[in-house]
Parts: sequence; structure tokens; C-alpha cells
Amino acid sequence: MTDKTVLNATHRALGARMVDFGGWDMPISYGSQIDEHHAVRNDAGMFDVSHMTVIDLHGARTREFLRHLLANSVDKLKITGKALYSCMLNEGGGVIDDLIVYFFDEAHFRLVVNAATRAKDLAWIEQQAAAFDVQVIERPEFAMIAVQGPQARAKVLGLLHEVDRARIEKLGKFAAAAAQGPHGMPLFIARTGYTGEDGFEIIVPNDHAVALWDALAAAGVAPAGLGARDTLRLEAGMNLYGQDMDEDVSPWEANLGWTITLDEGRRFIGRDALEAQKVAGVKRVMVGLVLDDKGVLRHGQKVLTANGQGEILSGSFSPTLNKAVAFARIPAGEPGDVRVDIRGREVPVRMVKYPFVRDGKPCDGI
Repeated sequence: MTDKTVLNATHRALGARMVDFGGWDMPISYGSQIDEHHAVRNDAGMFDVSHMTVIDLHGARTREFLRHLLANSVDKLKITGKALYSCMLNEGGGVIDDLIVYFFDEAHFRLVVNAATRAKDLAWIEQQAAAFDVQVIERPEFAMIAVQGPQARAKVLGLLHEVDRARIEKLGKFAAAAAQGPHGMPLFIARTGYTGEDGFEIIVPNDHAVALWDALAAAGVAPAGLGARDTLRLEAGMNLYGQDMDEDVSPWEANLGWTITLDEGRRFIGRDALEAQKVAGVKRVMVGLVLDDKGVLRHGQKVLTANGQGEILSGSFSPTLNKAVAFARIPAGEPGDVRVDIRGREVPVRMVKYPFVRDGKPCDGI
């Protein structure tokens, strides 16, 4: 049986096409996925991301615990509300999950982890937290709505209590703060997202989620489903857990080396494996591909290079570029001419640096 977010009936009333996503009944689109994609790139769109798992950590040794748990360093978090993206690794250096951690105070941090990995993440976090006497509290009473696009911040700010508006407007990227929304509803607003556009991810009590969604819709924010969210994040060069990385893939192999902090004296889980892999060099790398001819690049297709065979990870038609793009993992080394096997036909593709799209426009070389 699939789980439902508090906004499920709202999605259905809007005529959304629903799918099972990680055990949750979620909207893939409300009509045209491409229109929803363009709404986010050009104006503002909103996504129900209440399936994400919010976890609060409490205890005097919480920072010490997170220094042990995460590959990125929480010592970067010194100001209340600041956030950090990190991978959580196993002993072999594989990615258990990628997540965002928020700093409240030394005895209180918050994690937001992926929906499909909820059970294993909670089990792993609780197992590791025991030695640090850290309390792990899941917060199912919260919903989350992501509002993304060049007009997203302005439309959210227009709904806030006057006292909070100027303060939230000054929030830097990867920072969060509490605020009052319509009718005094309590909000936790983070300047984060998964589309490559500016905007907010808003945590709101379930009791207020429908009212917030309706207020955003009245302000001109377009509902958008998981289909558009996927093409937006792919264009923006953002990994999807379970497709672009998993427990058998290290951050080095997922092009996430920038999330690893090998600071002196910190023995985080998976560090030894990462250091060994860095010295030896990775045997496979993650690259961007563009198909200039007609066709679609899809997960699982074979990628043929001079060094051997790789595969497409995330692949889709890009509405912004009007052509197919993909992430692929291929053998390290000079690849030569790269081709993709599409239904038995070897199709030439260009290998490029991603992201493919930034600020709503194609990146250089795309």
C-alpha cells in the first residue's frame, strides 16, 4: 500500500496523473509536463515534496556525531539556519544517501533525506547515533512544498507576515529561517532547491499545508509534478539517488568530489576508502552527454567508448535545449568517439561538462 502526503486529495482534484514513487502516491504531472518545466524556468512552479523525510537530531554531541556521519564537514555550519549538502557513506565509501543538514544550535541539527531511502537511512543514523547519545526524531507531522523559478522568491515573500518579509528576502543561498505565512501559519523557509532555479523549500505543519498550497496557487505559482522536477534537475546537473549513485558508487565516481572534506583529524565513515580511491584513481567517471540528432537517451542504455562500455544513468529529453541529454558512467581515460546503443543502433553523442542549463539558458558548449 502506498503512502499519501497531506496534499494528495488536492493533487487529485487538480486532475494530476499519479504514480508510485518510492512507495508514495505522487503527481507526475497535472497536464503537460513540458509546460510545467517551462513554468519553473520562466516564472514560478511548486512541487509537493512532503514525501521527503525530516529528521531532527538532539544532544550535546550532535555536531561530533555529524562529523563522524557525513563526508562533508558540518564545521562549516556556524550560523543558525545555515545548511550543507553532503553524502552519507558506508565503510566502503559508497553513498547510502545524499541529504541536506541544517544547523539550529549545538544541540539541535535537522536532516532532510530522500523518500525512497527513509527506512535504511533512519536505521543507519540511529545505529551510528547511539554511541554519541544523540536523539533521532523523525518529524512526520511536517509537509514540504518547493517553490522554484525566477519569480518564486517574490511570490513567496508576498505571502509572508510583514515582520518577516525583509528578513527572509535577505536569506542567502543554503540558509533557512522561521517565518509566519498566511493566517499566521508557522513556516521553516530554506533557500534551497532541486531545479537549478532560485526559490525556497518550505517546511510547514501538515495542518497548514493545503492552505499554503492554495495561497501559492492564488499568487500565480503553477503546480508542477515529479516529471518536470526530474527534467529540471537533470538540466541543472543534479544527481538522483538510486539512479546516478548508490551504495556501490563513491562520491568521486558520482562527480561529487566537491562534497568531500578531508579535513585533518576527522575520521568520518568511509574516509579510508575515499582516500585509497583518490590515491589509486577512479576506474570510472560520470560525464554529461548531448544527443544532437533525434532520439532519447534513457537509463540503462549502453555507452560505447574507446576504453570499454559504460551506461546511461539519468537521461531524458531536455525541454529547455529541445534535445536529449544524459549523465553516463564510463571507464576512465580518453574516451574517443562516444556512442550510445539505442535499440541496436549506435548513435554518436557529444561528451560535455554539465550542468546543461544555468539561469534558464544553455551553458557554454552545450
